[in-house]
Amino acid sequence: MRIFYHNQISENDNYFLLDKNESKHILKVLRKKINDIIHLTNGKGYLFKVKIFEIIDNKCNLKIVDKIYEKNNNYKINVAIAPTKSNERTEWFLEKSTEIGIESITPIICYNSERRSIKAERFDKIVISAMKQSERFYKPKLDTLVDFKTYIKNCKSELKLIAYCNENKNHLSNYLNLNNKNISIIIGPEGGFSESEINYALKMGFKTISLGKKRLRTETAGIVAVQILSSLNL
Repeated sequence: MRIFYHNQISENDNYFLLDKNESKHILKVLRKKINDIIHLTNGKGYLFKVKIFEIIDNKCNLKIVDKIYEKNNNYKINVAIAPTKSNERTEWFLEKSTEIGIESITPIICYNSERRSIKAERFDKIVISAMKQSERFYKPKLDTLVDFKTYIKNCKSELKLIAYCNENKNHLSNYLNLNNKNISIIIGPEGGFSESEINYALKMGFKTISLGKKRLRTETAGIVAVQILSSLNL
């Protein structure tokens, strides 16, 4: 099933006008016509079955025929991750974590970060594309880029974790049987966290965890963490 995205659709709507970008793909690429049926999500749990009612200035005016609502996951997973020097590797993380299932992603700047800026609009497009491709009806929230200490100060999750590979024997899987519904985990840059960052995180209530015996790249560590925590929602 091919899914399109429009974040302004409400479950109370009967008709709505689709934007030019999605309309162009529907009309020019898929060659859909009036009365054809397509499916859209608003990224907030709804899948809409809609009919092309009319075409106005190359935009599709759509009529909602049916809708279903998918309950969100019981466990909310947030990953705060330092963008990698190679944008492609961070983009790979965004794509795969969206496919697996994640509530929100927070790009962070650490002491050893090699990349201190991101292309937020491009990142958002990657998340949307991955959501549609994997037939998910919830769009992960992509937060603005923040520094490490700001993220730590503002984190309100019930369970706060930081991946630290310095002979840490406390594996992330040890937390899977707990009743914490909101979980945040921080993944550091290629150069790792500084000692002061680890100490500050511990002071602010974070727990250090391991993702295994081997040293993982930043984006791989992020995916491993999401995959382990996503088992809570199976």
